[in-house]
Amino acid sequence: MFAIGSSLKDARLRMGLDLATAAEATKIRSRHLQALEDEQFDVLPGQTYVRGFLKTYADFLGLDGQLYVDEYSSRFWVNEDGTPATRRKVRYRRKHHGRIEMNMIVLTLVAIVGVTALVIAAWKFGGPSTTTGQKQPLVPSTPRAAKREALAHLTVTAHGGTSVIDVHVLRSAGRVGRLLFHGTLERGESQTFVQRNLWLSVSFPKHVTLALNGSSSFRLKGTCPIAVTVTPQQMTTATATTSSCR
Repeated sequence: MFAIGSSLKDARLRMGLDLATAAEATKIRSRHLQALEDEQFDVLPGQTYVRGFLKTYADFLGLDGQLYVDEYSSRFWVNEDGTPATRRKVRYRRKHHGRIEMNMIVLTLVAIVGVTALVIAAWKFGGPSTTTGQKQPLVPSTPRAAKREALAHLTVTAHGGTSVIDVHVLRSAGRVGRLLFHGTLERGESQTFVQRNLWLSVSFPKHVTLALNGSSSFRLKGTCPIAVTVTPQQMTTATATTSSCR
């Protein structure tokens, strides 16, 4: 059993979203989203609506929507005769970890090949070494080289403790897109992502270091959740607004 409402709220705050923005994206009224986060299910139109709202909202936040529906049904569902539904054992489902691990291996290999090619090209043509936040060296204008330069190779490592990490594709105009990873990095664990642009939220920054395009690791600071925008050239951080910030 887990707290339905608080986990939804925590996920929203990690993404740096307010209720109005979430309501516009999910087409669910702000007061109904607030009721879900407060677990005030009796103020919603009906049990069927609650389950539909839960799945839509949880999926939007990058969570397992069916898991939230099952938890609600096992704890709050009432039969037509007024008796509570038989409680079912709700199992937490791991979200395709085998496939994610394989994808991470492939992405890591791609990152290694890409970084090695850039270093060789820079050495061969006399360009300066690549550093995060500075202009990229000039590389011969070939289709393959241009494709490599257009991707950000980001490695996220937990070094001083654990931290919850959410990683999304960053679309044009700064819109947060498809979820690539959601989970807890234990101390010493790393994840590598290769995309044109990335957006990630970090629940406990001082436990995390970031490395862009094979550069030296950059250690984040503070205990307040932050959002990080990543492009092939640089990383930009911003503190997320949350009442849990200490």
